[in-house]
Amino acid sequence: MTGTRRVGVLGMGTHLPPGIRTNEEVARDAGVTAQWIGERTGVLTRHVAGLDEAASDLAAHAVRSAVEAAGIDIADVGLLVCATSTPDELGPSTACRVQALVGARRAVALDVGAACSGWLFAAKVAYDWLRGAEQNGYAVVVGVEAYSKFLDPADRGTSVLFADGAAAAVLGPVSGPFGFTDFRLGSDGTQAGLVLIPGGGSRLPAAPATLAAGSHHIHMDGRSVSRFIVDVLPRLITEALDRAGLGVKDIACFVCHQPNPVLLRRLGGELGIPADRLVVVGDEVGNIGAASAAYALAAAAERHGLRPGDRVLLTVFGAGMTWGSALLTWSGARALMPVPSSAPSASHVSNVSERNLP
Repeated sequence: MTGTRRVGVLGMGTHLPPGIRTNEEVARDAGVTAQWIGERTGVLTRHVAGLDEAASDLAAHAVRSAVEAAGIDIADVGLLVCATSTPDELGPSTACRVQALVGARRAVALDVGAACSGWLFAAKVAYDWLRGAEQNGYAVVVGVEAYSKFLDPADRGTSVLFADGAAAAVLGPVSGPFGFTDFRLGSDGTQAGLVLIPGGGSRLPAAPATLAAGSHHIHMDGRSVSRFIVDVLPRLITEALDRAGLGVKDIACFVCHQPNPVLLRRLGGELGIPADRLVVVGDEVGNIGAASAAYALAAAAERHGLRPGDRVLLTVFGAGMTWGSALLTWSGARALMPVPSSAPSASHVSNVSERNLP
């Protein structure tokens, strides 16, 4: 029966543009110090797309790597889902741009908009699509952001955190016990104003007044967002473990959205998650939105030695407000994470403090 088909990750790929903004560069524009950024966020560097690069360009690189890692032909991909909050344009979908760039001519292409939760929301769409298909097939799910195009460099609440990047996964049939289980997704539209780009849509179309008001930049109520994270992340993890009858010790790897490495490490410690089981990549790439969780999952596979049969707990949360979780039993998939030639190696900030969190 199609409804009992198991779906898992067959390969992953990531892409970071070679341009980098260091804490020193960001600090000059934001009116703070590099030390302030490190202590407050834990972010050390952030990658920046070029002037001629759009979200679809970044996504296409990640998709090609994921398809290569999975060992399949791009022509065999039947579905391409792109999760982004920084699309190439309001229409068509950025997924259609990616489809054309990578030559996935047989794929149905569509976007999913759930901000930083987007990749997991998109994975659920692909999961249901594949399970309901008449025969086995492949889907590509890519998260991508080009946040640098929408930042006010003088806004220290956003410019220190958000960055550019992409991460993709090929989903397809796996044998038991591998694959995804227990997706849980949620939204609360009453909090949609906490993080948004107010200008450019049908509510505030682009005009000289919206440009003058900075309405095309990311606006974020940092304190309210931090309170939301402090509430939702522990709840997502605790409830997922309870539903599965598992404890922290049964999870090989906790893969979360990466809003702020300092806050993420603190919450992980309060939940009793050993530091070596909580994947933290935000220090090296910042908050890359819909790509964050997928990038962290690829890092877990490529750097942290995920083995076939390891349980991974995925948790995401973002603007909207949105949130979600899923359990994934790792199939042993390969991950390709090309490193931009100009990227320095990241080292951890020592003695960082969670004081003054937004």
